[in-house]
Amino acid sequence: MQKPELLVPVGNVESFYAALKGGANAVYLGTKHFNARERAANFSLTQLLQIIDEAQKNHVKVYITLNTVIKNHELDELLDILWFLSKTKVSAIIVQDWGTFYLTRRFFPHLTIHASTQMANHNSAGTGFSKKMGFARVILSRELTGSELEAIQENTPIETEIFVHGALCYSFSGMCLFSSYLGGAGANRGLCAQPCRRFYKNDHSERLLFSMKDNQQIQMVPKLMEMGIASLKIEGRLKSAEYVHHVTRAYRMVIDDPSKVEEASHVLESDFGREKTQWFMAKQHQTPLTTYAGTGKPIGRVVAVQKNQAVIWSSEPVKVGNRIRIRAQDDSEPVTITLNHFVKTDENSYVIATDNTSLKPGDEVTLISTGDNRFPSKLKGDAPKLIPPIPQNLKSEIFSKIKSPRGIGKETLFLRINNLEWLPMISFEYINHLIIQLTKTEFAHFDFSLPILNEDASKIWIELPRFIPEKDIDFYKEILVGFSKHGLNHFSISHLSQKELLPEGAVFGTNENVYCYNDAAANLIIGEKATWITSPFENDMENLFAGNCRNILIPMFYYPRLFYSRQPVKLENNNFSDDKNKYRVFIRNGMTVVVPQIPVSLLQYKTKLTQQGFHQFLLDLSFEEPSKNTLKKVVTKLKRSEAAQPSTTFNFKLGMR
Repeated sequence: MQKPELLVPVGNVESFYAALKGGANAVYLGTKHFNARERAANFSLTQLLQIIDEAQKNHVKVYITLNTVIKNHELDELLDILWFLSKTKVSAIIVQDWGTFYLTRRFFPHLTIHASTQMANHNSAGTGFSKKMGFARVILSRELTGSELEAIQENTPIETEIFVHGALCYSFSGMCLFSSYLGGAGANRGLCAQPCRRFYKNDHSERLLFSMKDNQQIQMVPKLMEMGIASLKIEGRLKSAEYVHHVTRAYRMVIDDPSKVEEASHVLESDFGREKTQWFMAKQHQTPLTTYAGTGKPIGRVVAVQKNQAVIWSSEPVKVGNRIRIRAQDDSEPVTITLNHFVKTDENSYVIATDNTSLKPGDEVTLISTGDNRFPSKLKGDAPKLIPPIPQNLKSEIFSKIKSPRGIGKETLFLRINNLEWLPMISFEYINHLIIQLTKTEFAHFDFSLPILNEDASKIWIELPRFIPEKDIDFYKEILVGFSKHGLNHFSISHLSQKELLPEGAVFGTNENVYCYNDAAANLIIGEKATWITSPFENDMENLFAGNCRNILIPMFYYPRLFYSRQPVKLENNNFSDDKNKYRVFIRNGMTVVVPQIPVSLLQYKTKLTQQGFHQFLLDLSFEEPSKNTLKKVVTKLKRSEAAQPSTTFNFKLGMR
């Protein structure tokens, strides 16, 4: 049984040395831009060269995270970084954006590429397609069951990596738009505002609805080793060096000696994380949600607040070097304090210095680090000589090769529905194409005698779901052949690998879940024979207009899927709200989908979009009650370039950061 790689997060210099001491085989880290943990300290290019040198001396691999979606104006800087990395000895880069993959594979082919978990690969169709495209490794979705993972491994021709420890997101990684919806800080841009850790109102109460416990798979390590998983990954680039050291040491212990699971479990008790769950891996999907969103060990409360100091009561002794986090009762931004000096007033009370004016009596105090383990905060060795920048003529040559044809064509209107009750109300007199979203049951029992199918089957596109479990791959392959035989051979796919499931001769377009934020991504997707590409729901006007490609389907009216999750949630009336918005929850195809109660309307920008060369528009009436009047009203407003009310514009006008 081959030992898997132990891959450890590094968010700062201290964590790097903690990872080395703990026994990491590889570390992953980000530069200052284009990584999914923009809030971590991250590393300058000079520091990166030092880390690569130090890691090599310790026989440790270094993986660089370039795992965010890239805007058109950022392609220039992305090329700078790819050029720089191509001149180093990094072991691999981790990517989410198809444009990043395209540029790397085509212009920097000797760089090894890993598919980020943000790419949502969750079956062997995804892993096989990734191998075919040129990835060296796939980081699988965290929502897989143990049996699914085992089946994927049996059918996978590529290295796989899974997360075994650390924070869990409520939504599938890469499919969460909630943070972006709340203010433009996109999770896919490394700026997640953690909406799943917030309190929401439901049935006259305010509580955590979506906050997940932390992932801990220490018990599963021996089984994962038997499966042949190539890499076991720890989450935590925003965590302390002490966390990195403790967790790395525990998993190192079990990888080296699988009989030490219980001993390692005791080590993990001091990781200062949340409650733990094995989630779907061990069928614990009934109890993975927590009533406490914060990390750390709760030890007490703020008793009093005075000028430049606070009095805390603690259930256990504190000492110099401890780091505490104080969380307000109103769930505002917590305050982190290192106890360099304090005065003990009695057995359980301490006066600490602080100039923070937001603290109040009753605020909760948690211990997040003992400070017992200290690691160097500066890298060893002299600063290396920087690599010369990419020649400007080479950069210009690359850009000349990734300009997609702008495209011309007549105005085309797509309508999308996820309720078959819409069908009697729809006519191709006022729409050009119809996209139908079906559940697995609807796929299995589809009525091919429906009247609309006789109007023009070539105008109907059948959409595949975002998540297809391993056991259903053959089902979809077979059922789609049947659709094709009935003349329905046009498909909308939700993952680029789904093109491999389509019958011979099928035509396909990509929906908003196949992210295309830049011309490089458009080149790749068009190169894979997609007939159209859907602009992502969280895209903005400035970025859309900055691109050259115009073969883009623009969503003009829709309800964005803010959370797309495999995890059920208990709610009264399937509604909840925050201080600004109201939301609805739907269960569809076994998935929990959260959408806002009011739609996004870009109908008012139709004239402006047409002037910019865009001619394909999408009206998505999923989550709308079937109504001929609603359909007529939305189509009319599109023709007039008028906004629907009430509605929002999401990021389109204000921008996505």
